[in-house]
Amino acid sequence: MKGFNWPGFFEYLHNEYLFWGAVTTVWLTLAAIAAGLVLGFVIAMLRISPRGWLSAPAKFYVWVFRGTPLLVQLIIIYTGLPQLGIKLGVIESALIGLSLNEAAYLAEIIRAGILSISRGQTDAAMAVGLTRAQTMRYVVMPQALRVIIPPLGNSVNGLLKTTSICSVISMEELLRRTQILMQEKFLVLELFLVAAIYYLVMTTAWEFVQRALERRFGRGFEQPLAEADQR
Repeated sequence: MKGFNWPGFFEYLHNEYLFWGAVTTVWLTLAAIAAGLVLGFVIAMLRISPRGWLSAPAKFYVWVFRGTPLLVQLIIIYTGLPQLGIKLGVIESALIGLSLNEAAYLAEIIRAGILSISRGQTDAAMAVGLTRAQTMRYVVMPQALRVIIPPLGNSVNGLLKTTSICSVISMEELLRRTQILMQEKFLVLELFLVAAIYYLVMTTAWEFVQRALERRFGRGFEQPLAEADQR
């Protein structure tokens, strides 16, 4: 039985082809998160609207995209839409699929963060003359971010790995390039272990960024809580 190919493992550990696949994974994640945040914020605002004709479509959107697998959504976008005359490339399909799916989850995260802020603060802000938009910008969102950042960071971590699903539509991110090399070199275990290490490095690096963001947006809240505990 053929043993583990250590030379092949170390060779592809710093392979340029796989490295650029990892870069693709990173920018795909960042682009999807950015688009998902914008769309997710809009959906979250519609979800908390007291007007049913605004909240109902938003609820339906969240229900559909959270209730169906991302894999199915990508296949519909890439191979199904052309039957309706809408032809999208691999990159466009991957970005649209990831963004639409992520927006559904981010909308719920943002909505939960906004609803965690006491209604009394909103009423007080509007009582002193702030508009709804100003109240959201200066009073609600700065506090809501403290609640939103941790689950948002977890979403980024998960999306770094979820981008691997895009390999099914031939998006040449890290996993797809690993599969291509595997078919050429027949180093199955070695190459998949290399890919796992790349993913581990990316998610670990993001953990440091996430902790820094949590400290940054949690600043100003920890001290009052600590003082309250001492009392």
